[in-house]
Amino acid sequence: MRHPRLEHVADLDPADKIKELSSTLASVEAVVDLDAKQREIEELREQAADPELWNDPDQAQQVTRRLAHLESTVSKVGTIRRRLDDLSVLYELAASEDDPDTRAEADNELETLRSDVGDLEIRTLLSGPYDEREALVSINSQAGGIDAADWAQMLQRMYLRWAERHGYPTQIYETSYAEEAGIKSTSFVVKAPFAYGTLRGEHGTHRLVRISPFDNQNRRQTSFAGVDVVPVVEQSDHIEIDENELRIDVYRSSGPGGQSVNTTDSAVRITHLPTGVVTTCQNEKSQIQNKATAMGMMQAKLLERKRREEQAEIDELRGETFSSWGTQMRNYVLHPYQSVKDVRTGAESGNTQGVLDGEIDSFVDAEIRWLRSHEGGGES
Repeated sequence: MRHPRLEHVADLDPADKIKELSSTLASVEAVVDLDAKQREIEELREQAADPELWNDPDQAQQVTRRLAHLESTVSKVGTIRRRLDDLSVLYELAASEDDPDTRAEADNELETLRSDVGDLEIRTLLSGPYDEREALVSINSQAGGIDAADWAQMLQRMYLRWAERHGYPTQIYETSYAEEAGIKSTSFVVKAPFAYGTLRGEHGTHRLVRISPFDNQNRRQTSFAGVDVVPVVEQSDHIEIDENELRIDVYRSSGPGGQSVNTTDSAVRITHLPTGVVTTCQNEKSQIQNKATAMGMMQAKLLERKRREEQAEIDELRGETFSSWGTQMRNYVLHPYQSVKDVRTGAESGNTQGVLDGEIDSFVDAEIRWLRSHEGGGES
């Protein structure tokens, strides 16, 4: 999709287009603060070079992922700046030699740069208190019976494919399979900097309309699944959880169709009784590991619950109603026509198969802009 601030660039002549893109890139560079990023890179490189760091593998992975993210960001900004500078020279060369092939090459590069600058601009909008965090994504089947369970599994695949397209590691913590097909629920983490800020607009109810593959009369079926996105907690986070308010159940892990994948009761389900929040983990080999992971997920969900309650209080003081933005989210229609459309942003695509295969960046970007403009940040 086109980025609103760059929409009018297509109507300018090449020199003005380059000037406009250069101005937009300059504002991005100011927000990114390349000097500060470079200083942090040097500090992280020193930490990464210390052999003692690897005594704590989790901390080491955090340092290396953060370092890789910062190096990628600085490199990307610098590369785009150089490409813009080179583009001016390319247009001058095309004009001096009256070469249509070189002019066509320059036009193609200009269009690519317009997209790249727009994508970079989107990332500068991720400035919320937890936006830099990894994301814990939970999906639950809702109304629609077996179709809803199948739909929940389709959504899981969509997000995992999206992460794979971007090279983001993922780890599935829990999947509860439905009896006939699909899943009742699943939770997985996207291990990438800014994963939460990028995906948090996906929170809400996703609606699917299609000819049911489970109906022998080929009737149209509407089914629903809920997507919840919370930031992964860090050691510095503080959320009080009274253990007396927790119910901890252990059970045997199972795969599709009830097939046992574990001969011991190692899976763990934790219920926070005052709120009804439930987390489960079954991917680790031991009950102790599963309990620790499920407890971390509980902290993440309760921390996000607290953040949303605080945001709701602020919105109420402002006289706003944005606290309910996550309820109605996106419609996926596969019959009688093909369309995927966001309820909030109006972003739309007719390439339903591509979307279900993880091509959701245009929707994600539109949600980032929508949330930014509706949470007090305004349009950057």
